[in-house]
Amino acid sequence: MFKALVKISIPVVLLAAVVSAPAAQLSTDARTAIPHDVQQLVVIDYRVMQNSATAMNLRERVMPPELKQLDEALRKSALNDNHDIDQMVDQLSFALFRPSGGGKDSDTLETVGVAQGQFPTQEILANFRKQHIKATLVRSNRVYPLAKAGMVICFIDPSTMVFGASNAVAKALDARDGLSTNLLTNGPMMEAMKTVDSDPLWSILDQKGTQTMMKQVLGEAGSVTDFDSVQKRLQSSWYGMDFTHGVHFDLTIATGDTFAAATISSLLSAAVLVRKMSGSDAEKQALSETAIASDAGRMSIHFAASDSDFTSLIHSPLFQSMVH
Repeated sequence: MFKALVKISIPVVLLAAVVSAPAAQLSTDARTAIPHDVQQLVVIDYRVMQNSATAMNLRERVMPPELKQLDEALRKSALNDNHDIDQMVDQLSFALFRPSGGGKDSDTLETVGVAQGQFPTQEILANFRKQHIKATLVRSNRVYPLAKAGMVICFIDPSTMVFGASNAVAKALDARDGLSTNLLTNGPMMEAMKTVDSDPLWSILDQKGTQTMMKQVLGEAGSVTDFDSVQKRLQSSWYGMDFTHGVHFDLTIATGDTFAAATISSLLSAAVLVRKMSGSDAEKQALSETAIASDAGRMSIHFAASDSDFTSLIHSPLFQSMVH
C-alpha cells in the first residue's frame, strides 16, 4: 500500500523540498493554461528545493522518467545559459490531461508543465535571437523550440511559462485562448483544489485518476468484490505534503457515499496489516505511522515520519521495488 502511495506522492517531491511552508497556489493565468480534462495536477514550491537533504536523496532514487525529462529539459535549455533556472522559478506545476475528444474513460494522457516566477524575458529572448532560435506563432503566442531540450516553451505573461511537447503546449494555449475549455470550468477539480492549494506541495486527481490510484494502492486486494462494488463511487482525491518538521503526507478520497468510504478504508487497513507481516523494519515503522479513517463519505490517510526514519525507508526493499 505504502509503495503505491509513494508512487503517487513522491514524483513531485523530487522536484521540490519544502523547508518553510509558503502557499503553492496557482495564478489565474496558470489555471487557464491547463486543459479541462485533467487527470492529475501537481503543484510544488520550487524556491527552496536545495534545502532538504531528504528530498534531494529522494530525487536521486525515485524520480520518474516523465518528470525527470521535463526537469532536465529546463536545465539544458537556452533559458539556463545566463541565469540559474532554480533562481527564476518560484513554482512548478505538471498537468496530466486527456486530449479533447478522448472521453473521460480514455487512457491517452499528455503532460504539460507550467512554471511561475520572475523571468527576465527580454534577456531570454535576446539570447534566443543570438542562438538563432526562431518562434512559431500560434495565434498571438510565440512558441520557441528548444532543440537540446526536446520541447517547446511559451511565455504567456512575464511571470508564467508553459513548456513541454509541442502538441501538449498547443493544447494548453488553446485552453488559455478560449478555443477549448480549461481548468476553471472543471467544477470537481476546482472544488478539490480549495482544500489543499495553501499547502507547499499538493496534487488533485479526478475520478479516473483516483480509481487508477486506488487499484495501485490496493494491489491484489483491488480485485475483491467489495472494491468492484465501490470503485465507481470514487469521485476525486487530493493530497498535501511538506517537509517542515520531518515528512508529512495527507491524502483524502471523496466518494460522496459513507458506505463506499468505509469499505475502501477497511480494504486499506487490511492491506496495511498484510504488509506489516512481510515488510522490512523500516517499512513496518512507516506503516505504523500511517492512519486510515473514513467520515461523511470521505476516506483519509495520514502519514508522518522524522527525516531519519524516512531516510531509512528510502533504502528499504519497498522503495527499491518501487524504483523499478
